[in-house]
Amino acid sequence: MSPYVLYGMPASLYTGKPRAYLRKQGIDFIEHPMGSTHFRETIVPQLDRFIVPVLQAPDGALIQDGAAIIDYFEDKGLAGLSAYPTTPRQRVVAFIFELFGGEGLLRPAMHYRWNFPADNEHFLRTEFGNFLAPGRPRSEKDAVFDFAAGRMKQAMELFGVNAQTIPAVESAYAEFLALFDAHLDTAPYLLGGQPSIGDYGLIAAMFAHLGRDPKPADLMRRTAPRVARWVERMNAPGHDMAEYVDTAPLWFAADEIPFTLAALLRYVAGEYLNEISAQVDFINRYLAGQTAIAEGDIVGGKANKRSLGRTDVSWRGMSISVGVFPYRIWLLQRVQDAYVAADVHERRAVRTLLSEVGLEQLLDLRTLRRVERRYNREVWGAAV
Repeated sequence: MSPYVLYGMPASLYTGKPRAYLRKQGIDFIEHPMGSTHFRETIVPQLDRFIVPVLQAPDGALIQDGAAIIDYFEDKGLAGLSAYPTTPRQRVVAFIFELFGGEGLLRPAMHYRWNFPADNEHFLRTEFGNFLAPGRPRSEKDAVFDFAAGRMKQAMELFGVNAQTIPAVESAYAEFLALFDAHLDTAPYLLGGQPSIGDYGLIAAMFAHLGRDPKPADLMRRTAPRVARWVERMNAPGHDMAEYVDTAPLWFAADEIPFTLAALLRYVAGEYLNEISAQVDFINRYLAGQTAIAEGDIVGGKANKRSLGRTDVSWRGMSISVGVFPYRIWLLQRVQDAYVAADVHERRAVRTLLSEVGLEQLLDLRTLRRVERRYNREVWGAAV
């Protein structure tokens, strides 16, 4: 049987999530550049938008989005080590880090990539050119990079990175590195001896931008060497945790959440809870004014529209303006669905934990319509 094909590139943040999973599961795949003629002329028209990651199965089926790709293999029983813990607290915590990893680390990811051209630009120009214009002359590769870099620098401001916020962005990221590094002193992964969906969420920003671009990669190695080692581990086949001599490929016993992980959850509460709350509030106001929306309608009206507008967020003692992305609501719903699926005693334990770390509100934030994914795009669910 032909192997699976993953379309993306190493510099793509969101491609890092399924790539790490495929490697960990020992799934036979090859990676093709998102700038290939086949992707542009055959795959993109089927998706109705230029977006990665995309997995093409041997039968020709296309699966777009890192979480959807992971669930494709989990649902087929092809995961050697499932990404999903079986106990309620760990399962909910794993989904929280999936949400935070893919969306809550965008400020440092964008800042450390695009605001240090002396350190990063030659590397990025080569990377983007090779994967967005493979086989083309250097002049075309440079033109592709200049266009992509211009768009990404504009997007950086949409995530709240500007001259006024940069000191806080750097301080917040240094705090995250210190907390994550301390946790990795006790275990190779977030929840024990095997990677969870939370690890796969975190690796998106922590590999493509923060663990690979020259400036932040050097910062990580110097200040958080265990995190740098985790980045390596997440991209290696097998467990790759020889330094944890007594650790088996298992979750922490008895649904444990160690104090070092609780400290990371408190960081997530301070760093991201206001932002996801503001996204929910904005979307509810938007939906209240869009009475013609029906179940199954594409979010935003067209597949390639990712943001519905902007909202103000209180963050680290200042007000910042950020884009509103309904995809984040879909990830938030994964946290909530894991909670709802637990029994009454398990839900009490989850709520107690999240109350202790300042994240209980995550369980109760709801939009007037669910965000669903059908046919590789975000659509509105039925009215709640």
